[in-house]
Amino acid sequence: MIQRTLEGVLATRAGRHPAVLVTGPRQSGKTTLCRATFPGLGYVSFEAPDVRLRAQQDPRGLLAAQRGGAIFDEVQRVPELLSYLQGVIDAQPTPGRFILTGSQHFGLREAVSQTLAGRIAVLELLPFGFDELRRAHLVSDLWSTIWTGSYPPIHDRRLPAGEWLASYVATYVERDVRQLVNVTDLVAFQTFLQLCAGRTGQLLNLSQLGAEAGVTHNTARSWLSALEAGYVAFRVVQFARNLGKRLVRTPKLHFLDTGLACWLLGIRSPAELRTHPLRGALFESWVVSEIVKFHRHRGATPRVCFFRDRHGLEADLVVEAGSVTTLVEAMSGATVPSDAFAPLAQIGSLLGGAPRPRVEGRRVIVYGGDERLTHLGTMVLPWNQIDQLDWTA
Repeated sequence: MIQRTLEGVLATRAGRHPAVLVTGPRQSGKTTLCRATFPGLGYVSFEAPDVRLRAQQDPRGLLAAQRGGAIFDEVQRVPELLSYLQGVIDAQPTPGRFILTGSQHFGLREAVSQTLAGRIAVLELLPFGFDELRRAHLVSDLWSTIWTGSYPPIHDRRLPAGEWLASYVATYVERDVRQLVNVTDLVAFQTFLQLCAGRTGQLLNLSQLGAEAGVTHNTARSWLSALEAGYVAFRVVQFARNLGKRLVRTPKLHFLDTGLACWLLGIRSPAELRTHPLRGALFESWVVSEIVKFHRHRGATPRVCFFRDRHGLEADLVVEAGSVTTLVEAMSGATVPSDAFAPLAQIGSLLGGAPRPRVEGRRVIVYGGDERLTHLGTMVLPWNQIDQLDWTA
């Protein structure tokens, strides 16, 4: 098993709370992590139909059989169990007694917040972060890293990325979406999914996206929400701190895993990715996802957004964590052009003058080269050192 950064955080939170929920996409390693961290707890998977039926018909009996504590896997399949679990926890609030996992984001969190508020800690386990791959000596070149993606089975079992991702889309992505929303036209949804991959790292126009997929705006919104709930894609909102009409309010779309995006785009090798027209957008999504994973795997929840005004002044990411605001620009080339530094400095001045400015700010360009340096107050960070900066500070 490749060591997960979240392991220590999970153990600590379990020492403080009677229950911990670990959410994340399917096949991100939630079950493996929880069973390795808590080997003394029983294990119940609600993927099995007979176990799921028992939980639905006799929830008290199932919980009584696990009175010493248990790992409840894929608990989103039986949300009604949470109400009964509340009473069990209140009767005996022993820390670390129940560990729950789930692979649907919004609905599960809402159910947990309604029934187990104040009793449960919530963590996210996403596919491998760059630091985890580095520790396991699984990092190669930039384009292989982006093309392969970071889902654990590909790396743990040394599986061909394209082969595994094809099965993942058919087995989990499409099935889960059909469970969340009523997809009556699977061909249209597959087209929609590919179109979303083609928009990773770009501004999102839902009406245009729906029109190209042949579905209504409302259907496109529903399908995209399902992709977000399943941790396939996520939206990054526009930065706003009373800067008025100068900002563009459209969100950006990012795929959580660039390997999945590459497969959906028909990119079948790292060499093909190297010269692909979307290589810059895919690199940007990789950088954004790595920074998100860096925070989530340490139990942190920063404010992450991007900056763009109507004149084209842009920063790919604005990360507000603690007392620090970090402006991030992603550049896939091995050389940073001289005109890349002024825009970040200009945005930094704008944000520094906005109401309630942060105590400290920094500017970072993550690029496809291998030399780390500081120029005009901006850190130039090689892609393969993205985990060497503390993004949570």
